[in-house]
Amino acid sequence: MADIGELLQLCVKHNASDMHLTVGKPPTLRIDGGLMSLNYEPLTHEHTEALMKSITSNENQRKIQEVGGVDFGFAFEKIARFRVSVYKQKGHYGLTLRLIPTRLLTFEEIGLPVVIRDLLFRPRGLLLVTGPTGSGKTTTLATMTDFINTERDCHIITIEDPIEYYHSHKKGIITQRELGVDVPSFREALIKGLRQNPDVILVGEMRDLATIEAAILAAETGHLVMATLHTTSAASTVDRIIDVFPPNQQEQIRTQLSTSILAVISQQLLVKASGRGRIGSFEIMINTPSIQNLIREKKTYRITSDLQTGGKYGMKTFDTSLFELFSRGLIRGEDAIAKAFDPEQMKAKVEGKI
Repeated sequence: MADIGELLQLCVKHNASDMHLTVGKPPTLRIDGGLMSLNYEPLTHEHTEALMKSITSNENQRKIQEVGGVDFGFAFEKIARFRVSVYKQKGHYGLTLRLIPTRLLTFEEIGLPVVIRDLLFRPRGLLLVTGPTGSGKTTTLATMTDFINTERDCHIITIEDPIEYYHSHKKGIITQRELGVDVPSFREALIKGLRQNPDVILVGEMRDLATIEAAILAAETGHLVMATLHTTSAASTVDRIIDVFPPNQQEQIRTQLSTSILAVISQQLLVKASGRGRIGSFEIMINTPSIQNLIREKKTYRITSDLQTGGKYGMKTFDTSLFELFSRGLIRGEDAIAKAFDPEQMKAKVEGKI
């Protein structure tokens, strides 16, 4: 059986996004969204345990025994960094390793519009990047953080679980804090972080009421806050945040959100038409007076309509973004249809019927 170094080398060589190590299956890479098993024997319990122990500290091994799993960042020599998730399943160890790109991408490479770049100069507000797991949220946040670090003389604090992209000081000062290593929780890091004279705060994930409450407070008190949520659209993002709060607080939160949100970027990744590599599709909501009113008046179901008519503000719907990518020959028609919110209309547009 290969050692972990050999497997990680193959992961980097094939430019895989992830590697899965699980009992009963050979080491498997995820390449451009699909799975490819490597030419090895299926892994046994002894294999996965040995592979786990070769990269997992004693402290993290103790956490696995206590709670059944652990996540951490891992540097493979000077070649690459990985985000590692170790878990127990059927009494065996399993590992998923996410390859973190070593190079920060530009706005143009990601496909983010210029209007988002302009928002990064704002002194306060909440900028949310949303999408399912594996949709590139961390990469988008890293690009935005690097842009601020390069262009603004400010103090940036990131709170991550774990730290994935390492940033060096540029025009700004950057402080990166890791959950479980530097700080116990997102909320604790946010509240204490306000005493560290930050201008910009990046929250790896707004995963509970306390963190969301602290992020909104930070955005209202003169900080640019960037964060992620596992939601699939701008409207569902606003609803998710409000629904987390008790009913007696929701009216107040609607008012706070309507003024503190700067934009919501919802994204997903699609395989390129060439079959090699992936490209992002984006829904962009910019907070206009009309959007503010829809949030306050409990009319988030009408946000999509504003996105369709808000092109002059830099807004667009997912389906508009998908059709643009198809029209430029960057994705296949069947993929645009499969990912569309309105597949029937997308099919008609792809086939040239409307």
